[in-house]
Amino acid sequence: MNAIIILITVGIYFILQLAVSFRKSTTANSDFFSGSRQSKWYIVAFAMIGASISGVTYVSVPGMVNKSGFGYLQLVMGFIVGQLIIAFVLTPLFYRMKLTSVYEYLSNRFGLKAYHTGAWFFFISKMLGAAVRLFLVCFILQMLAFDPLGIPFIVNVFISVGFVWLYTHRGGVKSVIWADVIKTCCLIISVVLCIYFIARDMGLSLTGTFHAIGQSSMSKMLFFDDPNDKQFFFKQFLAGIFTMIATNGLDQDMMQRNLSCRNSRESQKNMIFSIVLQFVVVSAFLMLGVLLYLFAAQHGMSETGDKLFPAIATGPYLPMIVGILFIVGLASSAYNAAGAALTALTTSFTIDILGGHSLSENRVKSLRQRVHLGMAILMGVVIIAINILNSTSVVDAVYTLASYTYGPLLGMFAFGIIMKQQVHDRYVPWVAIAAPVLCLILDKHSMQWFNGYQFSYEILIFNALFTFLGLCLLIRRK
Repeated sequence: MNAIIILITVGIYFILQLAVSFRKSTTANSDFFSGSRQSKWYIVAFAMIGASISGVTYVSVPGMVNKSGFGYLQLVMGFIVGQLIIAFVLTPLFYRMKLTSVYEYLSNRFGLKAYHTGAWFFFISKMLGAAVRLFLVCFILQMLAFDPLGIPFIVNVFISVGFVWLYTHRGGVKSVIWADVIKTCCLIISVVLCIYFIARDMGLSLTGTFHAIGQSSMSKMLFFDDPNDKQFFFKQFLAGIFTMIATNGLDQDMMQRNLSCRNSRESQKNMIFSIVLQFVVVSAFLMLGVLLYLFAAQHGMSETGDKLFPAIATGPYLPMIVGILFIVGLASSAYNAAGAALTALTTSFTIDILGGHSLSENRVKSLRQRVHLGMAILMGVVIIAINILNSTSVVDAVYTLASYTYGPLLGMFAFGIIMKQQVHDRYVPWVAIAAPVLCLILDKHSMQWFNGYQFSYEILIFNALFTFLGLCLLIRRK
């Protein structure tokens, strides 16, 4: 694809998002933070499908089927159970307490130290995760469009982060939800039409497409053979449950959307509907992945993994509309995820860390706007730093760190809900730091200590368990 066409496509998408943002613009803090609890549940449900898919997922899920088949659906099955727990345990609790930030629960249950610990863990995790996601997309756009035009990477980052800041700085969570609605439409249309054009090029009918996918060794979904394997079903399923609870139920970014519904019952309907549709959409991504590898083998292509989808979509093999759809899907998944993260970071930092809930409406508005700009600048700096280091190991390390930071959050919330006792609040930060350190030691020596066993995402469960046990040691005696 021509670099100019790519930039025009991204520019049109920018204009569409800005139009939605200004249509939903607001000056009220309650609108920015929670949409004044007036969002329609079915709108939020449709938006949440796109919200769960980042630019990394858009590129990586189809690219990983050659190694893990449809095994990712084992994790998604766990997501469904985890979503039900969020819907019927956490959501009524958060609505009953009328929380703007979910970490206010920690203040009410334990004290200020636990409250600030949860907020800082979320801040570090979300900032690094959002920066890496946006970096990977900036990197792809740099390779496809900006480098051929001689435009430096820093300009790419400035444009991307500036756009994210612009469309969220007035609308807040309302802009995020409607942007996710557009994103969901773009992703579904993109995947369906990409499947259609690739199948057509390969001479496959609808039934022939399903038959080819079903006959492929890459369509294996359930793995019960080897408990030591990272793909083992119960590892993935249990990890999916707790990952969903930690990264959705205890994540200000995701819960900010769910808490914008009118009441807990509507929020529950939104979550049940969205997780079922998410399973369908992820299945479509995996089917696309099988077709991409079959297409690549037919045309003698050597690309695999994250490089496969971009190479086929923007190459000379298919009609230009496929490349345009790929760019639209990539842009929508990346920029919306960054916008949602920026809104959530602004909310959490303003309310949780700077104590905005105790200030007047005008002072909160002024503080929120400064924090929002500061978060955008910090995100840009982190993206540029990752590019300077220019190492995939850095990306892997950041994602690993992000998964570790949710463990203490899960452990603290689990203790607060299950146990009734109070703890010595001043020692909570030490427990939250010690748990990931213990998990890191466990992960590094697992093969040696446990007869070749390798930890996968279930390390999150042990992280939460260590936090829970540490808080048990801090229980105040009567």
